[in-house]
Amino acid sequence: MTTLKTLMDMRGRRALITGAGGGLGRVMAETLAELGADLVLVDRPECDMGALAQHLRDQWAIGTQIMPCDLESEEQRTCLIELVKSDGLGLNVLINNAAFVGTSDLQGWVAPFEQQTLDTWRRAMEVNLTAAFHLCQGLAPELRQAKGGNIINIASIYGELGPDWRLYEGTAMGNPAAYAASKGGLIQLTRWLATTLAPAIRVNSISPGGVFRNQPKEFFTRYEAKTPMRRMASEDDFRGVIAFVATDASQYLTGQNLMIDGGWQAW
Repeated sequence: MTTLKTLMDMRGRRALITGAGGGLGRVMAETLAELGADLVLVDRPECDMGALAQHLRDQWAIGTQIMPCDLESEEQRTCLIELVKSDGLGLNVLINNAAFVGTSDLQGWVAPFEQQTLDTWRRAMEVNLTAAFHLCQGLAPELRQAKGGNIINIASIYGELGPDWRLYEGTAMGNPAAYAASKGGLIQLTRWLATTLAPAIRVNSISPGGVFRNQPKEFFTRYEAKTPMRRMASEDDFRGVIAFVATDASQYLTGQNLMIDGGWQAW
């Protein structure tokens, strides 16, 4: 008899997570490590992931590798792909989680539409969409040969929905066009890949709603009022969905974009 425990057992499988040093990335790493997966942790060279890797090894006795990579660089992405392909350990899951989110003081990012620059547009597209395409393409041969091979793209509710500008009034926050367009492209890339790589590789995306990270009170109060669950998400809200989508528990799921948004888009 097939059991849920068997379906979610990731021992003997390896997952690569980009943006592993961030809040969602760490939760994904902890979740898959708990299920027994070995991990490749990818983030920018300046991100110190040593403590995270050691924590995962100590807590769940899994194998961890740290592979620094600036995903804005095609050369570094190519090196990352070759490293994964050449080490002989295979790859079962690719999670494209890293994203260019900019900062409020980055010129041409959080700015009126007419002042959003082509440079920041290109940078966002390179990290959020082109890098995901590149890694999917380069690592598809490894995933095709692996048991339960699958790709998870981390998109956003703003890949499906337009922004409500009333949320941002009185704050330094914003919602750049490049972020929304790149995430919308990532969702459509997910669907395209799902039909192209099937049946060997499953491809799905997850679109988080707003995650609480000490945003201004004016913002999160308005956000919560617009959400049926009456709160913003926390990183822990994504443990279950990652465990489901990455494992054989979802072995007939492909080409889907899962909106984990507290019901944001339901009304």
